[in-house]
Amino acid sequence: MSLELIRPIAFIDLETTGVNLSNDRIVEIAIVKIMPDGSRQKKRKLINPEMPIPKSSSDIHGITDDMIKDAPTFKQASNELKQFIENCDLAGYNSNRFDIPLLMEEFLRAGITVDLSTRRMVDVQHIFYTMEPRTLTAAYKYYCQKELEGAHGAEADINATIDVLLAQLERYPQLGTTVDSILKTIGEEKIVDYARRFLFDDKGQEIFNFGKYKGQVVADILKKEPQYYDWMMKGDFPLHTKQKLTEILNRTLLKNN
Repeated sequence: MSLELIRPIAFIDLETTGVNLSNDRIVEIAIVKIMPDGSRQKKRKLINPEMPIPKSSSDIHGITDDMIKDAPTFKQASNELKQFIENCDLAGYNSNRFDIPLLMEEFLRAGITVDLSTRRMVDVQHIFYTMEPRTLTAAYKYYCQKELEGAHGAEADINATIDVLLAQLERYPQLGTTVDSILKTIGEEKIVDYARRFLFDDKGQEIFNFGKYKGQVVADILKKEPQYYDWMMKGDFPLHTKQKLTEILNRTLLKNN
C-alpha cells in the first residue's frame, strides 16, 4: 500500500548533541521526500554544531567531533534545507516532539523563517503508540518482520520509519492512505509552541503548561504580572517559545489599546 499524496511529504530524522531544544544542536540530518507520484528524493548532511559533541551522544549515533570538523554549520546549510522541504508536509518518528521543534530552533538561530502554519505533520510514533505502543526498533520488527540494521544512523532510522508507516497503512485500513485520513483517525495536535510550554484550552486560549501558572491563561498572567514575560525572555526557553510569548503579549497590548 502507498500513500496518496496531494503534495510532497518530507520525512526528517536528526542526530544531535543532546535532547535539549534550547541548547543542543544538529550533527546530522537526513530527509527523504516522497513525491505525489511515489518517487523519492533524498538529502543527508553532517552538520558542524559549533560545540563539542558529548561522548554520551557520540556513543548513541557514532558521530564524533573529528567527523564533523569540516562539515558546514547549520546556518551555511539552512537555505538548502529550507528549499528542500518547501511546500512539503512533514513526518518522522517522534518528529512532532523532537525533530521538527529542534529543526525550527536551528532555522530561527540562523535567521531563517520557515512557516509551518499550513503544513500537516504526521508523527509515525504517534500512530505506533496509538495502535501498538513500542519503540522504533520494535516497530520495525513488529510491522516489517525485520531486524533494524544501523539503528541511530539518521538515514537508516528514517528509511525504517517510512517502511513502518507503509506497513501501518496495510495493517490498519481505518487509517486510509492520505495525510488527512491518517490525522483524522489518530487526532491532530493543535500546538502553540513546539516545546509545548503553552497549550490551547477548550476555548482556544493559550495557557501555561508548566510552572506556578500551569493551566492559567497566558494573556491574563501577562496583564497581571508583566515581569513574568521578562523572566521568560531571559530564561532558558526555546526561541520559538519566546517568539510565541511575544506574539501573545503584543496581541494582548493591542486589545488593551
